[in-house]
Amino acid sequence: MSIWGKIIGGTAGFALGGPIGALVGVAAGHFVDRATARASLRSGGATAAIETKRQAFAVALIVLCAKMAKADGKVTRDEINAFKRIFRVPEHEMEQVGKIFNEARAESTGFEPYAEQIMEIFPQNQQVREELLAALFHIAQADGVIHEAETIYLKSVARIFEFDDHDFARIFSSHIGSDDADPYEILGIRSDVSDDEIKRVYRDLMRENHPDRLMAEGLPQEMIDVANEKVAHINNAYDRLVKLRGMK
Repeated sequence: MSIWGKIIGGTAGFALGGPIGALVGVAAGHFVDRATARASLRSGGATAAIETKRQAFAVALIVLCAKMAKADGKVTRDEINAFKRIFRVPEHEMEQVGKIFNEARAESTGFEPYAEQIMEIFPQNQQVREELLAALFHIAQADGVIHEAETIYLKSVARIFEFDDHDFARIFSSHIGSDDADPYEILGIRSDVSDDEIKRVYRDLMRENHPDRLMAEGLPQEMIDVANEKVAHINNAYDRLVKLRGMK
C-alpha cells in the first residue's frame, strides 16, 4: 500500500497529535484513542517512528497545497494533474487525498500551525523540509506560472521552515531551475570560491540529497521523483562549472 492509502485510519498519523492528527481524524470521520495510538507507535520502535514522519510529511503536503490554493483563490486542473503525476497518487486513493484537501481548504485555521508542526517534527532535517517546499513549488508552477499570491504564500512557508530569501532562491533554482539558471546559486556558493570548495560542496550536496538518506529521515517513497530531479539539477550545475572553469 502506498503512503496515501495509509493516511486515513492509520494510528501512526493520529499519534502525532497536533493540527495534522486532528485534521486527519476529521477527514476520516472518526477519532482513535490517542493513548493507544502512541503506545502502538512506541512498541513499533524506529520503524514506526519513520512511518509516522512519512505520514506527517504526506498529510502536510496535502494541507499546505490546499492552503496555497485557498490563498490563490483557485485550483486548476493542471495543478491537480501535477499533484497526481508527481506524487504518484493512484486513482483509487484520490478520494482519501481529496477528503483531506477539501477539509483543509474549508477550515478556518491558517497554514501556519501545519508548517510549524512540520518544523517541530523535522527540526534537524533541513533537506526533508526543503523537499516539502520544493513539492509546493512544483504544484504552484504546474499551470506555467507562479502567481504573486502563491509566491507570497511560499515565502511565508519558507520562513517558518527557517529558510531566508537566499535559501528560497537557491531551492527554487535547484528544483525548478532551467539550463540558464545560475549554477553557483543552485549549489549555494559564491562565484569567487575555489575549485576545491566547489568539489567539496558538490560532494556534500550529493550525500545530503541521496534518496536513501532522505527516506531514512522521513521522506515518503512517493516524493523521491522530486528529490531525484533536484539531484539532476545539482549534477547539471556542477558539470557546467567544471566546463566553465576547466576543472580537473
